[in-house]
Amino acid sequence: STTGRTNLFVFLLGTNSAFHGVEFLPEDLGEGLNKTAMRVNEKYSSLPAEEKGIHIINIRAIEDIGYIQRESTLLNSLCQDPDANCKHGLYFRDGKRKVDYILVYHYKKSSVSKTLTRRIYHNDSSARSIKQDHQLPGTGGHLDVGESETHMDYHEDDKRFRREEYEGNLMEAGLELERDEDTKIHGVGFVKIHAPWNVLCREAEFLKLKMPTKKVYQINQAHGLLKKINSVIQKITEPIQPKVAEHKPETVKRLSYPFSREKQHFNVFFSSILLIQVYEILKRTTCTKAKYSMGKELYVGLSSTSFSGITSLLANGVYSAAYPLHDLLCEEWASYGVFYKYQPIDLVRKYFGEKIGLYFAWLGVYTQMLIPASIVGVIVFLYGCATVDENIPSMEMCDERNNITMCPLCDNTCSYWKMSSSCATARASHLFDNPATVFFSVFMALWAATFMEHWKRKQMRLNYRWDLTGFEEEEAHPRAEYEAKVLEKSLRKEYIHKKKRRHLPEETGNKWRQRVKRVMAGVKLTDKEKLTWKDRFPAYFTNFVGIIFMIGLTFAIVFGVIIYRISTAAALALSSTPSGRSSVRVTVTATAVIINLVVIIILDEVYGCIARWLTQIEVPKTDKNFEERLIFKAFLLKFVNAYTPIFYVAFFKGRFVGRPGDYVYIFHSFRMEECAPGGCLMELCIQLSIIMLGKQLIQNNLFEIGIPKMKKLIRYIKLKRQRSLDHEEHMKKKQRYEVDYNLEPFAGLTPEYMEMIIQFGFVTLFVASFPLAPLFALLNNIIEIRLDAKKFVTELRRPVAVRAKDIGIWYNILRGVGKLAVIINAFVISFTSDFIPRLVYLYMYSENGTMHGFVNHTLSSFNVSDFQGGTAPNDPMELGYEVQICRYKDYREPPWSENKYEISKDFWAVLAARLAFVIVFQNLVMFMSDFVDWIIPDIPKDISQQIHKEKVLMVEVFMKEEQGKLQMLETWKDKDMKKGENCNNHSPKLSRSQSGSMSSCHSYHIDV
Repeated sequence: STTGRTNLFVFLLGTNSAFHGVEFLPEDLGEGLNKTAMRVNEKYSSLPAEEKGIHIINIRAIEDIGYIQRESTLLNSLCQDPDANCKHGLYFRDGKRKVDYILVYHYKKSSVSKTLTRRIYHNDSSARSIKQDHQLPGTGGHLDVGESETHMDYHEDDKRFRREEYEGNLMEAGLELERDEDTKIHGVGFVKIHAPWNVLCREAEFLKLKMPTKKVYQINQAHGLLKKINSVIQKITEPIQPKVAEHKPETVKRLSYPFSREKQHFNVFFSSILLIQVYEILKRTTCTKAKYSMGKELYVGLSSTSFSGITSLLANGVYSAAYPLHDLLCEEWASYGVFYKYQPIDLVRKYFGEKIGLYFAWLGVYTQMLIPASIVGVIVFLYGCATVDENIPSMEMCDERNNITMCPLCDNTCSYWKMSSSCATARASHLFDNPATVFFSVFMALWAATFMEHWKRKQMRLNYRWDLTGFEEEEAHPRAEYEAKVLEKSLRKEYIHKKKRRHLPEETGNKWRQRVKRVMAGVKLTDKEKLTWKDRFPAYFTNFVGIIFMIGLTFAIVFGVIIYRISTAAALALSSTPSGRSSVRVTVTATAVIINLVVIIILDEVYGCIARWLTQIEVPKTDKNFEERLIFKAFLLKFVNAYTPIFYVAFFKGRFVGRPGDYVYIFHSFRMEECAPGGCLMELCIQLSIIMLGKQLIQNNLFEIGIPKMKKLIRYIKLKRQRSLDHEEHMKKKQRYEVDYNLEPFAGLTPEYMEMIIQFGFVTLFVASFPLAPLFALLNNIIEIRLDAKKFVTELRRPVAVRAKDIGIWYNILRGVGKLAVIINAFVISFTSDFIPRLVYLYMYSENGTMHGFVNHTLSSFNVSDFQGGTAPNDPMELGYEVQICRYKDYREPPWSENKYEISKDFWAVLAARLAFVIVFQNLVMFMSDFVDWIIPDIPKDISQQIHKEKVLMVEVFMKEEQGKLQMLETWKDKDMKKGENCNNHSPKLSRSQSGSMSSCHSYHIDV
């Protein structure tokens, strides 16, 4: 059915109709095919079969009505997979019918039997009779042995029986199947599935897929100056465009509307659409029976009810895997050598479907938008480098002539120290804590809003180009776990009801009838029942307790790292070498951040598994509900895990220290750590950079490459051990579906989106402390795009194509992170950096309008005689002189004041300025972001015009078609009446038995 001229059976409604030019089939053949066709298509009809008359018309050639056979290759940019020379595994044994889908199952293979020769099965005749009388091609070998062995496992027998019924139902639905157990993988069988062209047409019409037609219209082109600018941009970007035909700009577009076998459609069913059609059949084809002990006993329970399709069979272990085949690789996409080029998104969509195509399109837009953010971030960093020698506060801290003696950083073991010893930290802090960082925070907030608007416009363009403008997601099939849970509830209710009525007499025949009815109508039970909040309350409670416990565990680990920092700092302070004592702060910070990074990476994997388990016990109804709930839980746990250490350094470290003589202690022994004299911003920068770069390098790249390859290697070693004893199997040729079986199953896009959303948080949330974050994100994403592409085509099984018009819940998460970034950056600038204290000093306390004296203004004085007993330094003469007054960073009254060590008025002035800045910054930036959101339309003007133009053309086409149909019906009616009179004149007396062949009198030829 893939080459030459194809016969397609088209079912037309109507009774007692005669059609001019239509040659009806012979009576006996027509009746047989009619019965078969009605049985095969009964489940797809909206009206009962007895309410309509059906005529089967033999249409001579599909090409006559505008169809083109399905594609064999996408474009010249796609090539055969070099990993395996098994192109015969892409086709049935006849070498003509292409394998569209693979079902995999395990079976017990006997050592004394060999698999019989496979034969090709055509389902042109009655599928039901063949299912009953014959086996699927290739089943004979192991099934004969299984029937002769009395020790056949009951569960294996039940699975085999289910497979037979399910595969028979698939053949009834029009699919063509071929079995292959003669493979290199021991004990694993494969069922190859092919969808003929007529089945694809039927499914496309059933799913209402929008397909291009032969009607074309002109796309509005730019004029004048805008046209010249576009041509210049095209010439500049030509070297970075992928060398594929579909990436060239088009001047015309084909009109698309829902597929109909009566319409003049032009395009082919490209790869992803074909997979959607086949997978829909697999999902809705049911399996209603089960057999234990080779038919001697009917098992009444969960396994004997009818569940919806392949998902239930996979969940019950009837099949071990179901996947489409990889047949092509993209040289212009899945290659590191083209990292500088745009992605061929249209080809990605055709191969993987819209959902994965939108992910890679979003990733490309995000990476593209990181370029201006990176440029501005580098400029801000270079500004800090250029002005570091002109920064008066850092110069005062580095000036040894100031002779500022600081109070000890810990009790007993730590001694007094000079402020000039922290000169390097002060100079480094200026690189990230300067007036330009405030501008950069505002810029990044506007950048996030612009990015979201740009993506919405890009998404709308893709929807228009991919014919998704009118697409609406239909209600998905219930998940197998949900059906099982509902069925369990139904059976439990029935059991309780039966228990209550046990005292009433009941006939044996009625019992057996009810029992069989219950067994054969499992789906009806699930339709009547549904899970309520009462059924899910234990799961909800477990979710709440589990999430609170996981968040508490994260806080506990961060608290443990704080204890490590404090105790390690005290231990290193005992070092006898001056260099060891001077590097205490850097050593403690670096080691603590590395510990945090390791813990974050480990907990990320743990939290991912826990989030999936918590979602599974909720038993969501559909896959979409399951995915959304999983995303919410995983994002919440991973967000807390990744950012809790950073939040601690940014907003809590150094805030609850106390003062000399009255410090705050943990467990009455560990003194809370404090920030450096230059503030905690530098430490926040170190923490953010190490965690961000570490996660990207280790988790996002090494894990993505290493873990799939390791799993693939382990699976390969296991399979090699299984077949090492069978030399004949070792010499067999490896097929494409065997290669794909060894690949890692596709686990969804949640991990891919999650790592990018966490990175988006690093780029936006604390960007005021690390302006180079966008640059490192850009470098990572350039590699990430090609890494994901390589992984999708070489390391993972080909996923099922899914239609989607947006990125779903991820867009709302992005918007939430963007809004949260404005608030966090406002607090970082106000409370973590010294930007506000410097402004307050400059405009309120500076005598000459400069920053001279700022450092001394931020330091308070302490009389060493006021130390509590046992907290004074053991070696007070370490600096070579006796210290009477030491300094510490705070706004407090001096010891010679009446209210010594009380909070001074300067503290309240700075606090008021900080809070005022937060309010002004937040509202101003929010307003600017909303203004950007408002001023940029979600739908590009040219796209809205094209959509309107397409609607007008569609109405015109429909009107012309309706007029043509009316004229044709009138012509047929007139000719039918004339021919009917002629037939009556020749055969005036016809018996009822001859009425079935009446149609042979009305035989005409029509060019459709």
